[in-house]
Amino acid sequence: MSQPDTLRLERDLLSHLLELARHDSPAGFATEALAQVVALVGQTSSLRSVADPCRGYIELGDPLRPLTPERTWSAHHGFDGAALDAVKRFLSRTIIRETLRSGEVLETLSASTDERFAQADSVQRNGIESVLCVPIGSPAHGVIYLQGFATDARVPSETRRLVELFAHHLAPIAGKLVASNAERADSADPTAPWRERLGGATSVAGKSPALAEALKTAAMVAALDMPVLLTGPTGTGKTVLARLIWSNGPRRQRAFAELNCAALPEALIESELFGALPGAHSTATRRIPGKVEATEGGTLFLDEVGELPLGAQAKLLQLLQDKTYWPLGASQAAHADVRILAATNRDLDERVRGGAFRADLLYRLRVIPLRVPGLDERRGDIAGIAETVLAQAVARHGLSDLQLRPAALVRLTNADWSGHIRELGNALEAGAIRAHSDGSPFVEVEHLFPPRVGATSEAPSGWHDAVRAFQRRPLQDALDSHAGNIADAARTLGIARSHAYELVRQLGARR
Repeated sequence: MSQPDTLRLERDLLSHLLELARHDSPAGFATEALAQVVALVGQTSSLRSVADPCRGYIELGDPLRPLTPERTWSAHHGFDGAALDAVKRFLSRTIIRETLRSGEVLETLSASTDERFAQADSVQRNGIESVLCVPIGSPAHGVIYLQGFATDARVPSETRRLVELFAHHLAPIAGKLVASNAERADSADPTAPWRERLGGATSVAGKSPALAEALKTAAMVAALDMPVLLTGPTGTGKTVLARLIWSNGPRRQRAFAELNCAALPEALIESELFGALPGAHSTATRRIPGKVEATEGGTLFLDEVGELPLGAQAKLLQLLQDKTYWPLGASQAAHADVRILAATNRDLDERVRGGAFRADLLYRLRVIPLRVPGLDERRGDIAGIAETVLAQAVARHGLSDLQLRPAALVRLTNADWSGHIRELGNALEAGAIRAHSDGSPFVEVEHLFPPRVGATSEAPSGWHDAVRAFQRRPLQDALDSHAGNIADAARTLGIARSHAYELVRQLGARR
């Protein structure tokens, strides 16, 4: 392309930017900006064919707020419904997250053979090949994604330069527009009406619709003297919500006790739960009161209830049905008035089909289920959670006041948290201690995600990556042992098949 043509294109781009600055709607802004990018590609690239037109996607959001549906504006060109849905899933898990994390242009000649993305199902299923993804600003207000150049051919250098130039000048306009609209979205808090009904709900940070749905259910069941089953991944805060239900329920003046059903050997779980008389088993040298007796009139929270052995399940079912139970070694049933709250990260329907959990007990517990969402469903809440957890860590360890750098908050928001709130909290606590040790008033990215000793620049680093690597190893070994069969691997690991599928997706294990 000649220099006069290049200058003309640059002049036209700046003229279009002035037009874009008049928008007050991020959606309209995104649509027109993408149209200009696609037109630009058409004028600078000779690699496209009629059968494989350039397809584009643009996504905008505030860099201090994650790209969640309620705070995201996007536009697309050249995708049908199914392909667009696939690309969105692909982008959210791989390209967009990586581009936002690094703040650098990401280009691949063939996503289907690129080791960074080849394991994504949508890449193979939709034949995604040459891709260019350009961040809009730094920190990024979003990305411009282009797909459809010839396989194994680079984007023409002039095309890439002009797209990057356009994205650079687009950033300040997009920043002002999305920030004002994101603030309006933030002012509408869908959790507010349920927090008003739930005293103490300030301990649960966030404003996402997914959290609002969980708080709505908690508010509905709190005043009802009935069992509640809380479901959701490990580390999402099921125990916090269980305590919230108890503290707002009719038994709030009575005892609240917890029992982790996965933390005790099977031989002791019934004794711990229902008590035992002297001689009932080898360690019962005296009468042992169980948790049920200890919480008479109060609330008993059974965490990891899916791990209860079948014998204890039968006794728990009897307790729920007629408020009686049999302590070990007893010749007559005891009476108990206890409300049962239960939680699990397992697929209990799958456990029922496998004969490991009683269907009648599941029906008794799951009258009104309460699903606690994972962080991947409520990324908009990470900023609030991070500030709350950081303040708690500072107070707990007697540290000087600390604040999160904006860049650190962006990194937290866009990281994968397979351990959800628990893992996020551990990373923040460790980061606060490192920042205090450095004498810094700010928690920086390197405090949260420090490089591993002896690791190369491409190796996983930080608490999060170390945990993922630790979790991936036994999963990958099981998959390798069973030729990639997830059902067989799940049985070897002693987890539900649905849980194994989720871990494969989250941890990027190879099948």
